This record gives sequence, structure tokens and C-alpha cells, in this order.
Amino acid sequence: MAALIQIDRLVRAYGALRALDQLDLRIAEGEFVAVTGPSGSGKTTLLNILAGLDRPTSGRVVVDGAELGGLGAPGLALYRRQTVGLVFQQFHLIPYLTAVENVMLAQYLHSMTDRPEAEAALRAVGLGARLAHLPRELSGGEQQRVCIARALINRPKIVLADEPTGNLDGVNEAVVMGLLEDLHRRGHTLVLVTHDPTIAARATREIRLEHGRLAAEPEPDAAAHRLLLAELWRQVEEDAERVAVERRGVAEAIADGRLQYSGGHLRFTESGRRQAAVAVRQLRLGEALFAHALGRDGTAGGAAAPCGRAPALAPAVVDQVCAFLGHPTACPHGRPIPPGEGCCPEQR
Repeated sequence: MAALIQIDRLVRAYGALRALDQLDLRIAEGEFVAVTGPSGSGKTTLLNILAGLDRPTSGRVVVDGAELGGLGAPGLALYRRQTVGLVFQQFHLIPYLTAVENVMLAQYLHSMTDRPEAEAALRAVGLGARLAHLPRELSGGEQQRVCIARALINRPKIVLADEPTGNLDGVNEAVVMGLLEDLHRRGHTLVLVTHDPTIAARATREIRLEHGRLAAEPEPDAAAHRLLLAELWRQVEEDAERVAVERRGVAEAIADGRLQYSGGHLRFTESGRRQAAVAVRQLRLGEALFAHALGRDGTAGGAAAPCGRAPALAPAVVDQVCAFLGHPTACPHGRPIPPGEGCCPEQR
């Protein structure tokens, strides 16, 4: 797949300090990339350059065919309006404008306002009942959802997010990450800066910066591993389906002691069953939270997502979300949610 973002030997210097130092990077269209690293490693500087808010000292940055270093102020303004949507840790909402007016402002800066379209964007993030509310009348999670609607109203190819859950509690963090993951499934390219490893693990690829340079990339297998276990749980434990040993990932699960083959059937080992139950719980509680927050099935398009394909919760917030939802026993599709140790009432 061709690179949507191409960065070659990028340097951003502030006097003697190099925030970015000879950075090379490729990001393909449709990728969800998490940018991690310690404070001062260049994460936000990289995002600001990709957003057209800062300029390279040297090097080449090409986004969707446009070389950013060669654009003047009018060209960068046009690039920001047409190519990127921005979501920040600080919400940057206009305090005296309502939620729908904040979204319409982004339309106005792009071309022309369309109130029905702005209202539809807010309904898509579960804020249909909050259109006329001012930012001070919204919770932090609701304000961030307004920001997501604002970022998407002009249909950008790329969404850039700088610590978008940094000011949110665990429940709202899960909702916002669910919305971002849903954008990725619908084809948007996402570049997200985070210091939180549980957030980074939800991207399809993680890149780590150290002293302005690219460090080794971690293996992006956590999400795939979780989905495999959850799918096998549905097939083996719930639907009693036959699963081919040749299926991708099954041989590794047998070798790791999570599955065993006996009597012509695949079965979970005891440790594998525990791991799979945790994965299923993360996915189905994620579905339940997403549906609760958006007031429907949890998909931006309104059509029901297949069971097990909604955004999964980060491990750190699973029990918190479960308690917030009143310890649900089933996902929105009716499949059971395994109880958690020390969280769900014992009568389950």
C-alpha cells in the first residue's frame, strides 16, 4: 500500500536542541498509528508538523502528495482545512458557542455552514440531546466528543490526536477510544500521540520516539491476539463449531498451551479458557459501553456491528466500566459477558 505520509530526514531544531533528528517514517493510508515515547522525545513536535502548525528545519514531509515545507501560510491553512482533522487533549472549544455552533465553525472555516450536517455529526457521537449546550454545560467526555465531531465534519483523510484521553476518566476514555477505533474501521488514517501503553496497544502499529529519533517498533499483535481468543471462544465454547487446526493463529495457541486437540476437536485448556474469557469480557463490555454512550448500537453509521468487532476496553478500565454499566450480563447482541473476578456480583 502506498504511503499517505512520507517523512525523510526530518529535523526540527530549536536553537541547539533538536526535537526531531533525522527522522524517517512512512504511514500508509488507513493505518492507525500510536506515537509513544518519553517526555521531550518529539511526539507533539511531529504531530504539529503533520498538522501544518509547525515547520521543519530541514528534511522532507509529504502528506497526500503535498510537500508541507514548500507551502506558504495560505497553502498550509488550506491543507489544515481539507486534509487533517485535529483532536487535542485540551478541547479548544469556543466557550460562548453551543456544541453545534462549534462544529459549524469548522464548516465555516472550510467552506460554508450546514446545520443539519453538523447536528448529524453530533448525533453520530451520541450527543443528539446536547446540541444547544455550551461547553461548560458538558462533561469532559462530551466535550471531547464535540471535538471529534468537529474534526470529522469536513471529512479529512487524516485524523491527528494529541493525548485525546489525557483529561478523561476511565469510562470516557473508553468511549472516546471506541469512537477513534470506529473511525479507523471506516477507513480514516489515525496518528495518535499517547504516553499510555494501554492506549497505544489499541492501534494497529506503535512507533516510539527517543531523542527525536525512531526507536524499535513493538510487535503489533495484542489486538489480533485478543480478537483470535474471543472468536475461538464464540466458536468453541458457545456455538460448538469445528475449528480447523490450519486456521491462522491456532497452531501458536496450541503450542502456547491455550488450546488442545483431542477427540477430533479443539478445546481450550484451563489457562486458555481464562485468557479467552478476559478477552471476551473486554470486547463485549466495550460493545455495551459504546451502545450506552451513543444511545444505540454503537456504530457511527447506525448499522449493527458484528458481535465481537466493537472496540475493546483497555485492561485498566474493564472493572470500572462494568460497575458503571451496572454489571451487564450480555452484550447488545445478546451474547453473555463473562463475569470478572472481584467485580461482578457473586450471584452472576
